[in-house]
Amino acid sequence: MAQHFLLSAKARTLSLTAICRMSDDEAHAAFVAIRWAATGGEPVCPRCGCMAVYAYTVRRIWKCKACNHQFSVTSGTIFASRKMPIRQYLVAIAIFVNAAKGLSALQLGRDLDVQYKTAFVLAHKLREAIGSGQADTTLSGHVEVDGAYFGGTVRQENRKEDRKDRRLAENQTGKRQVVVVMRERGGRTLPFVFRSEDQAIPTIRERVAPGSTVYADEAGSWDALHARFETKRINHQLAFSDDGACTNQAESYFSRLRRAEWGQHHHISGKYLGAYAREMAWREDTRRRSNGTLHSLAAAAALGHPVSRVWAGYWQRGRA
Repeated sequence: MAQHFLLSAKARTLSLTAICRMSDDEAHAAFVAIRWAATGGEPVCPRCGCMAVYAYTVRRIWKCKACNHQFSVTSGTIFASRKMPIRQYLVAIAIFVNAAKGLSALQLGRDLDVQYKTAFVLAHKLREAIGSGQADTTLSGHVEVDGAYFGGTVRQENRKEDRKDRRLAENQTGKRQVVVVMRERGGRTLPFVFRSEDQAIPTIRERVAPGSTVYADEAGSWDALHARFETKRINHQLAFSDDGACTNQAESYFSRLRRAEWGQHHHISGKYLGAYAREMAWREDTRRRSNGTLHSLAAAAALGHPVSRVWAGYWQRGRA
């Protein structure tokens, strides 16, 4: 019997022990190499793009000769105004990517020995960075479309005779939202959050290239797709797959997202459901890569992402 990729040695190329043993200079050099990989590790001014810079001998910062701007390896990135040592960020990224079904802020805070608030914001910054690559993606070819509802259900009554069918609209709290996923077979995954499945039709038309074949279930919300795409439908009451028509890869994505909700986070706020959905799409798309590669991808995404408008100063703005 063939060994699953995630159980093989090829999937394990990241040593958390080696990262923890890094000196401050080694961790800083690793950050420099990741951020300015395009220039061979040579620092570039984040303000004007000039490569003519000189380094300070006392502090780990540079000064641009063109605009006199002083900057560090994390200036202008999602880690700007950092409080923790760089080595600790490398460790945090390693712990984050090694969590196959996501990582709770409580667990991350315990592993890093930091407050829950610190771990909460750090995890969301990483989600924002790795999910930013999905912003302008367009899918083509064979694309599966499906939706899954999250949140908004009422607490069930104690006695059986008093219990309600929580699937019905009248038994929802009004906070119920649907994650609609578009997934290329053998390609990228794109999730979006809507109030209902039919609201996703304009986004699907925008993000799926004309001429693509779309696969969906028998829900009436997807009837409008026939006007633009060659659409194949599957009746899940009869079969999971029939003559090539199925949404199994979309369902695989939802399985990972559900496991993250139930097993890790226990509750996902509707306000940040999109962030968790994009994180799981990234994990699903990169599941066949080694954890060392995932660490490099996540670190590069974080160091290539600008300062977060949402998470910079999150708790200082009185968020609860």
